[in-house]
Amino acid sequence: MNVSIDTSYKSLNKHHEELCGDKVEILKTNDSHILILSDGMGSGVKANILATLTSKILGTMFLNGASIDECVETIVKTLPVCQERQIAYSTFSILQIFNSGEGYLVEFDNPSCVFIRNEKLLKVPYMERTIENKTVREYHFQVQLNDCFILLSDGVIHAGVGQVLNFGWTWNSMAEYALKSVKSTLSASRLATMLIKACKDLYNDIPGDDTTVAVARVIERKVINLFTGPPTNKKDDARLIHDFMEEPAARIICGGTSANIAARILNRKVKTSLEYTDSTLPPIAKMEGMVLVTEGVLTLSRALALMKYYVDGEINEVFFDELDKENGGSMIAKRIIEDCSVLNLFVGKAVNEAHQNPGLPFNLSIRMNLVVQIKEAALKMGKEVHIKYY
Repeated sequence: MNVSIDTSYKSLNKHHEELCGDKVEILKTNDSHILILSDGMGSGVKANILATLTSKILGTMFLNGASIDECVETIVKTLPVCQERQIAYSTFSILQIFNSGEGYLVEFDNPSCVFIRNEKLLKVPYMERTIENKTVREYHFQVQLNDCFILLSDGVIHAGVGQVLNFGWTWNSMAEYALKSVKSTLSASRLATMLIKACKDLYNDIPGDDTTVAVARVIERKVINLFTGPPTNKKDDARLIHDFMEEPAARIICGGTSANIAARILNRKVKTSLEYTDSTLPPIAKMEGMVLVTEGVLTLSRALALMKYYVDGEINEVFFDELDKENGGSMIAKRIIEDCSVLNLFVGKAVNEAHQNPGLPFNLSIRMNLVVQIKEAALKMGKEVHIKYY
């Protein structure tokens, strides 16, 4: 299957708690993607430790080829026991999607996964097994393009208990809301953000429990080729453009000189827009065969800032409003965040005097630095990244 898996998650901490008692691990093996959601008993530090231990143990064992029986046995024997209730565990869900298109899900005491296919809720048959006196549900299935899987902790279905709703959100209501929210164009990150916002609203901004939504979507493998900076040697212009144009991809050019090189070699025109959608950034341009042509360093800096915020920040609707803006920086960031599985960077190393900081004792190009940081941010998002220097 020439598909990619788009994953994202969002959590709310229980009111007044510094730490979240839910933990999500997103892992990649040579032949699969794994999404683990564990929910530690109780809340706060203790729950966080239980959930973290569980997700790390499960992740490490799964990556090393352990069976679910071995995983559950290890969890049961490893986690400390609660003195009051004489039980100590963290509930968990593990979703594994293989490159071959096979899917595997195991759930232990977490609410059931929401499966969405072709704009309908899908009922997937499961088997129940008892391992170490614990009942687990196991699902085996084949995935299809645009399938959507939503894992949730029980804070999601308890949202609104005694406040907005008498009995909480319920699994069915949550699944129906997710179904309405899913569009084939919607990224996992937007869907997770929408669902967690609904939970927050139902809790009246005072979550009564740790609440987590983890989303996996089966999407087409999408490649972006991004060219920035002229080559050190002018003789390499044609080679760079040949490499940049060779594979099927969505193509972006950043930088006036870079755009002129492409226009000259491809014999195409650069049409610059006169609309300044953002007074702090130069306008974008158009060229046949390119999805986007922008100015260089300023625009890449804006794109990088948004990418870094996406990786490390508290993303919400305000962030997505910024991402949807019609300026070069937002448009590049949006493409990479939401519409990219593989990012190929074609980078010319010719030094632009304007990009040197005279205060630095050595020759460090701002563009080079930006490219390395863009690569790091994209890798943290789970993208495949390749850089070619010229």
